[in-house]
Amino acid sequence: MKGKVVSVNVSDKKGRCKVPVDMAVVKEGYGIEGDAHASSEWHRQVSLLAMESIRKMQEFGLNVSPGSFAENITTEGIDLTSLPLGTRLTLGDEVEIEITQIGKSCHSRCTIYRQIGDCVMPREGVFARVIRGGIIRPGDQVVVHQQRKKACLQAVRLGQAGNQT
Repeated sequence: MKGKVVSVNVSDKKGRCKVPVDMAVVKEGYGIEGDAHASSEWHRQVSLLAMESIRKMQEFGLNVSPGSFAENITTEGIDLTSLPLGTRLTLGDEVEIEITQIGKSCHSRCTIYRQIGDCVMPREGVFARVIRGGIIRPGDQVVVHQQRKKACLQAVRLGQAGNQT
């Protein structure tokens, strides 16, 4: 399965939309250099959201674009939420990440949710840890190159009734 990087996005503070950049340095075991969410201390070193998910919100009439949902990497052509935990992706020529979380619990409703009563990030946002660092840019290819069996890790998937971990 192949797709592409539509946008690479960063912010220097948490709780803000991310701003698209021409390129980013991704550090192994850390995340994107200069991004407020990067950390070696947790499993959500980078976040991904599909352009297809952003288009759903645009259909509601929202003026949103890559980075509006605070995702680091906006992709296209891959159904991110169908990938089992443990799936590895190669971004561009160098960067390798491993899916560690699908969806998230929102502690407070974001501006997008307050405007239309829905937001895709809690259900369709995907989080990963960085296995191998390097440079990523918009237009880079995204390749799914390793999937673990879905049944092994499905119990830790967030956003489903009864699985709020």
